[in-house]
Amino acid sequence: MILAQQLPAEGSVGVIAFAVVGIYLLVLLGLGWIGYRRSRGGEEDYYLAGRGQGWVVTALTIMATFFSSFALMGAPGMVYRDGVVFALVSLNVPVAGYLVYILGRRIWAVGAARGYVTPADMICDYYDNQVLLRLLVVLVGIMFGVPYVMMQLKAGGQLAAALFHQYDNAFAVGATVLSIITALYIMIGGMRSVAWTDALQCVLLCSGMLLAGVAMVVSMGGWSGFTSAISELPEGSLTVPGNTGFWQVPMLLTVCLFIPIGGIIQPAQWMRFYAARDVETLRRSALVFVIVLTGCFLLGIMMVGLGGQALFPLGETAEGNVAAHPTVGGPGDFDQVLIVVLREQLPALLGPTLGMALAAGMIVAIMAAAMSTADSNLHAVSALVTRDVYDRFIRPQAGDHERVWVGRLVIVAVTLISLLMVLQGSVEGSSLAGFMKMIVGLGLFAAAFAVQLLPLTVDILFLRKGTSAGATAGLIAGLIFAFSFSTLPGVIVGAMYGDLSAVAADAQPLAAQMLNVIGTAKSAVPIHASAWGLIPNVIVFALVSLTTAPVPADRRQAFADLTR
Repeated sequence: MILAQQLPAEGSVGVIAFAVVGIYLLVLLGLGWIGYRRSRGGEEDYYLAGRGQGWVVTALTIMATFFSSFALMGAPGMVYRDGVVFALVSLNVPVAGYLVYILGRRIWAVGAARGYVTPADMICDYYDNQVLLRLLVVLVGIMFGVPYVMMQLKAGGQLAAALFHQYDNAFAVGATVLSIITALYIMIGGMRSVAWTDALQCVLLCSGMLLAGVAMVVSMGGWSGFTSAISELPEGSLTVPGNTGFWQVPMLLTVCLFIPIGGIIQPAQWMRFYAARDVETLRRSALVFVIVLTGCFLLGIMMVGLGGQALFPLGETAEGNVAAHPTVGGPGDFDQVLIVVLREQLPALLGPTLGMALAAGMIVAIMAAAMSTADSNLHAVSALVTRDVYDRFIRPQAGDHERVWVGRLVIVAVTLISLLMVLQGSVEGSSLAGFMKMIVGLGLFAAAFAVQLLPLTVDILFLRKGTSAGATAGLIAGLIFAFSFSTLPGVIVGAMYGDLSAVAADAQPLAAQMLNVIGTAKSAVPIHASAWGLIPNVIVFALVSLTTAPVPADRRQAFADLTR
């Protein structure tokens, strides 16, 4: 039997929530200060924590970086919208865990032997391409990192809006506070602070996912009540391709395969491999990753999403699209289902005080998920811009102290840009509103760019058949196609020309005509943008490599010796 929703008085909600969130944020700043006190100074210590992280911290920081607000808000929202089909996306977790060891241990071995700090250090050293290829790798890091930071700040805003819904500007304040605290503790302590806060945040977010799943089942009368309610969901919620028809089999397979690859070879994770103490650290981390995160996904996220649909049945817009229940929010506010379930079900189940205290703890878990990924990506983008651009092309003579401070300024700049875009995207009717509607959409957009590093990574670590020209040409092709088949070109064209639906195709601007062609291709072959980019990437990489000068044999042998 489903319990009736019961919301406690707003005053008690505010007091409990403010207290719990305030204590949590102070703890994070404290860990940042401890990280600063333990640091030994210098660029390597700031970005890699002295390459001495043990397996516990390494496992937790890798998991926390991988499982962001995508997991605690975006994934339940997607399950709530589309149904059980999104459970198959949990297959990406074992794939990612396997890659932590298969790729991570080789990246660690080469990085430790040759003193690399960023992904571009290894890639550009192997191919001996220190300008164009380095800038392209930095671009990949930015195209992944900035949307991922935006995703976390958006989650912080949604969190505050749901928890402190009595305040009109709660979204803006929540996103701003989260961005300030995150930027501060990264700037204070670097990788050491990021890793320590990630460790705490990983424990919180995993506990939060499992608690949310248990609370959902209990609130619906136990396992029998839960399964009975789920069995009565609409057919679309229990079959492929889901309620919206988006998750067709090709799309599902490409997301399950390529998104975890992007999540593991993106710059923030690559630098975590460098920072590990040894290969055994990464082996243990991979095992913990697979067991813990797969369990959290299936026992937490799935329960919340499906149970949320039983508690708050989906509706339909005037246009015939799937819409969220009014209790959850507006028609497209699927991401807020977990927050609403916690806010409304826990007080009814456990009483207003204890229920809201646990709900506030879950809110902290969601903040932990957001901040643990935001900090990692801000830190990685800072390293890429500072070491691969500023140090290489602007002031090669700069010392460690100067570069660390430039890195801190980069963190401030990227945080500010991301925050402004999130605030703009929260305005109904703005050009960014549609692009940023769902957290999962931002995550899938970002991962499409990180995946384009896969051919270079596989070539360097395993094949060693590619050339510098091939790697560069392939990466350019991959990035262009990944961008073209993403959702952003439609946003840009819409912002430039407005609604062109009533304009004949041959009278539309060239950009809109090209967008129509891409849309036709996407409908005919429903695969993710990462795959649309990776296919030409691999083809161009292979063809150009066949006709251009190879990497010198001694360098290929040196890398082969290190990656056995």
